Amino acid sequence: MDKSINITGPRYQHIALDIASKIASGHYKVGDKIYTRSVLSSQYNVSSETARRAISILSDVGIVEVWRGSGVLIKSYEKAIDFVKEYTAIQSVNDLKNEILDCLERQDKENDYLKKMLDKLIDKTHSLKAINPFIPYEITVDANCKYLGETISGINFWHHTAATIVAIRHDDELMMSPGPYAVITQGDVLYFVGDDNCPERVKNYLYL
Repeated sequence: MDKSINITGPRYQHIALDIASKIASGHYKVGDKIYTRSVLSSQYNVSSETARRAISILSDVGIVEVWRGSGVLIKSYEKAIDFVKEYTAIQSVNDLKNEILDCLERQDKENDYLKKMLDKLIDKTHSLKAINPFIPYEITVDANCKYLGETISGINFWHHTAATIVAIRHDDELMMSPGPYAVITQGDVLYFVGDDNCPERVKNYLYL
């Protein structure tokens, strides 16, 4: 049988396909007689009933003809080719389906893995925050900020946000502990510390 064909299903279907493949490849020719059921069962190491079912499939589609007492006669080369093509097409569809199912299964596993990693990241972030509550938050000042050109003290930043600005980065320059007279300009990245709710307060204060 062609090595590229790998049909799943009952054993008698494999045998029928193997015989049809040999006819299609020219190993058997129209008019040749092939094995009786007892010889087939021995050759394929199956029961006589399994061999009979294989021959019945080929007989039903007109590939062979069964003569009582005379064995099995090869009847149609063309129908043998059609039979092999049909099963090969079925196998291609099955292979594609199985590949898609395998892909979905791998995707589910990867999603589960990513979820576990995300949970670990959140846990570690919370642990780190508990160890060092002064890890700064950050916000980038854009053109919509209400206080462009004003100082930190001038807008009462801490009073309205309960957050303390610990650094300001503008382009490649980083100003640590900028003090109350630092001016807020477009493009600044403000680093500030405070409680868990202060990022939302800072955003609302600067833009709402």
